[in-house]
Amino acid sequence: MLGGCAQRETSVEEGIRTKTLLVGNQNEPATFDPHLCDSSTEVYIVTALFEGLTAFDEKTAAAVPGTAERWEVSPDGLVYTFHLRANAKWSNGDRVTARDFAWSFERFLSPGLASPYAYMLWPIRGAEAFTAGQAKDFSTVGIEALGDTTLRLTLAQPAPHILTILATAMPLHRASVEQAGGVGDRTSPWARPGKLVGNGAFTLAEWRPGAHVIAAKNPHYWGAATNRLERVKFLPIEKSDTEELNFRAGQLHVTFDVPPTKIPVYRAEAPGRLRLDPQLSTFYVNFNATKPPFTDARVRRAFALALDRAAIAATVFNGAREPARTLVPPNCGGYTGPAGQRDDFAAARELLAAAGFPGGKNFPALPMLVRNDAAMPKVAEVIQAMWRRELGVTITIEPSEQKTWIEAQNTLRHTIAIRGWTADFPDPTNFLDPFRAGVGGNSSGWASPAFDRLLDQAATALDPAARFALLRQAEALLLEDAGLAPLYHGARTYLIHPAVKNWEPAPMGIHRYQLIELRN
Repeated sequence: MLGGCAQRETSVEEGIRTKTLLVGNQNEPATFDPHLCDSSTEVYIVTALFEGLTAFDEKTAAAVPGTAERWEVSPDGLVYTFHLRANAKWSNGDRVTARDFAWSFERFLSPGLASPYAYMLWPIRGAEAFTAGQAKDFSTVGIEALGDTTLRLTLAQPAPHILTILATAMPLHRASVEQAGGVGDRTSPWARPGKLVGNGAFTLAEWRPGAHVIAAKNPHYWGAATNRLERVKFLPIEKSDTEELNFRAGQLHVTFDVPPTKIPVYRAEAPGRLRLDPQLSTFYVNFNATKPPFTDARVRRAFALALDRAAIAATVFNGAREPARTLVPPNCGGYTGPAGQRDDFAAARELLAAAGFPGGKNFPALPMLVRNDAAMPKVAEVIQAMWRRELGVTITIEPSEQKTWIEAQNTLRHTIAIRGWTADFPDPTNFLDPFRAGVGGNSSGWASPAFDRLLDQAATALDPAARFALLRQAEALLLEDAGLAPLYHGARTYLIHPAVKNWEPAPMGIHRYQLIELRN
């Protein structure tokens, strides 16, 4: 009888005892292939399984040693020589070599794989031409393994942010990838439990779609001796209301989000469990510039000007988000953006009338694609009401799971959507480059030769101030032509159990779980 009356151990308590971190991760991953990951929630898992030459310092987003223990940079800033750790190993015990990185970067850049983020390595000499298929011989690319432990990268022009880019450019275990099928096969089963061989602090132990992903401690990781966690369990809980209930029930150590309506409650009653961390991300209206009526810049500008961004932030997020008028968020690599888009309802109505739709007359009813989470549909409802009131247009709201939401935009099947972009590395080019013509990550179809030229000029600018000035002009052009309409800058609002130690505010949203400890 006494045993029957004893209080059951919660999942959180069990996790503290077994060193298992329980993390809310919002969405079901579509892939664990680091060269194909297309969402931040996939990246949060993948960075536990793989490690680049460098890694991110959580608090500063600066590059710190990863699989490379040190590196040298030539005086002209063009040649980077990386020295790998002698004890760097794959999760199967094989040694991690410079050749692994060279082969992996070749795959990442290959036209056959068509990675949406191959452009991130384009600062390397010859990389862009190789991705475009203009150069077939990979030896023309400035990537060279000098033995087992030394990798040399030669850039086309100085790019100091290459060190942070390399924190997201992961190596793959060549033999296991090739054994599972074609190197460029996006459906290859190599990146699944029992097959995936990684070099990160954890291995892919289990994946139960709709339930959880378990990453277990990798005993072969070079830093395994200081890793105090045995496993990390990622739970794909889409609804923040459900997640908050699970947190209160002792089912989660860290949530992905907090229902906006609960923020004032936690501020008042449990401030120690509420965290609000700035994040390098921006959410925006994503127009499909290849589909009428958004092929007309006047229509895009009308919709962009008819937004009260402060009202959106206040109504939906209870002040936990900052209104955005620029694409690049504040504090991104020391860059300061242009003045950005303004709110001007009268000018918006004039532009729509000039485009042939006075007062919204004859304007087609259009669907707005949103992710089916706790916040985005509510943001869409506020925008829907604004555009109906100010422009006289009708917008319907189409919620969708994350995979479909991303895929529809990447293939330009949407007409209008709300999209978010979280930095892969802390530099304004990470936000601006996806709007280049023909780039794999361009989900708007917007293109401007003048915009591309400014980015090209910035890429060759040696003076940091001159570089930022060119990027500022490019962003101003993008915003003036309403290639998008910024809504609000991101922040990580979440709940955390006091037993979680060393969980630092992270502007990239990326945590090195091997640094985390569970302790009462």
